[in-house]
Amino acid sequence: MGKIYAFYTMPHPPIIIPEVGRGEEKKIKETSDACYKVAKEIAHIKPDTIIIVTPHGPLFRDAVAISAGENIYGNLSKFGAAQVELNLDINVPLTEKIIEYSEKEKILSAEITKSSALQYGIKYELDHGAIVPLYFINKKFLNYKVVHITYGMLPKIQLYKFGMCIKKAVEDSNMKAVFIASGDLSHKLTEDGPYEYSSYGEKFDKEIISLLKNGDVLGVFNIDHTTVEEAGECGLRSYYIMLGAMNGYDMKGNLLAYEGTFGVGYGVMNFSMKESNKDTYNQLIEDKKKRMIQKVESMDTYVRLARESLTHYLMYGEYMDIPDYAKDEIKKCKSGVFVSLKKEGRLRGCIGTIFPTTENVATEIIRNAVAAGERDPRFSPVREDELEELDFSVDVLTEPQEASREELDPKKYGVIVRSGFKSGLLLPNLEGVDTVKQQLDIALQKGNISSDENYMIEKFEVIRHR
Repeated sequence: MGKIYAFYTMPHPPIIIPEVGRGEEKKIKETSDACYKVAKEIAHIKPDTIIIVTPHGPLFRDAVAISAGENIYGNLSKFGAAQVELNLDINVPLTEKIIEYSEKEKILSAEITKSSALQYGIKYELDHGAIVPLYFINKKFLNYKVVHITYGMLPKIQLYKFGMCIKKAVEDSNMKAVFIASGDLSHKLTEDGPYEYSSYGEKFDKEIISLLKNGDVLGVFNIDHTTVEEAGECGLRSYYIMLGAMNGYDMKGNLLAYEGTFGVGYGVMNFSMKESNKDTYNQLIEDKKKRMIQKVESMDTYVRLARESLTHYLMYGEYMDIPDYAKDEIKKCKSGVFVSLKKEGRLRGCIGTIFPTTENVATEIIRNAVAAGERDPRFSPVREDELEELDFSVDVLTEPQEASREELDPKKYGVIVRSGFKSGLLLPNLEGVDTVKQQLDIALQKGNISSDENYMIEKFEVIRHR
């Protein structure tokens, strides 16, 4: 029976490669030394296959991407070091078996070959998220094939289950494998880092490292959405898949190195593994159900109605009736309503009405919740299996009033701009919209109105339900 003999988390900063860093790599020597330690361990294991999950290959919202050619090539020419190149053979039978098992579990995988890459409008190549970790491996060990996977923007439980498919495929293929989860931690650790500084960066890095060291899988899956979103990381989804491939084991992480010298967290870990009868997958499912029940029970009427409306529509293909729990205030008043959906802190859909279009606010919410999930042209329709991952908010609008620029306040008032038949609307108190100019510029852009045109401004307030 095949087995994954070792698991590693490795970062992928191109600057760590001497041909790219040209001396700067010495500033993260601890990380470099830890990567060489991983390479020595892998050389000692002598696997026939290295499975690597990366953030930087072809990224799909609804599928995991798996390189499915016979070999794959890549270099670091984007980082001024074309001479750093890898040309690797792909373990085709294992890749095919992973795809087969994921299809049985209804997890969509995109097979990337040279021909399918052309159809997707992408390149068939080894990305730097794979090249950088494998650069170190190749210094110590060469005789292996690769399974090259790019995680998708799937629900995290599905990514975990995909990891379980990898484990099963290895076991059934009589392969000797190791697993590398490639990913950097927060990109917002310092003011001079690649992104704007956030205090959540250090918080996320400390939390994820502590949870992995303690083998706390449920804790990894329950890290606060805001912390994850604000940290600006790219490794967590690689870790979800890795943890799925560890299902059936008690594991503890051993931190080999952590540095944040360039404003980005670089963590290198290996893991001690002990076989266990613990079914972590079902624990995750039960924990998710429990949290969902708690969430629904604590919701106010407006948010609960929006969630149940979209759920009902996806299950039965029709609008729900107004439920008994809806209060008179929601059944007797008329108003414009916006319903917003977020998934792991990111917008997943938002549709609304400026003025009431139905007989009451309850019906307005029911209709607009479905529209936000099904008809926002910026997003594909919400799938039923996504519902538990979504957070809903409902904004009930006051009647718009004509206003001057001086009367606006982006934290208090939403804005509508009109020019002829064109109009654009922006809700108040949105993250990143701090000035009247920003608010008007975005509203004009949404309405396809030039700032040089004559346009009318209206303001409104909202009662926001989260």
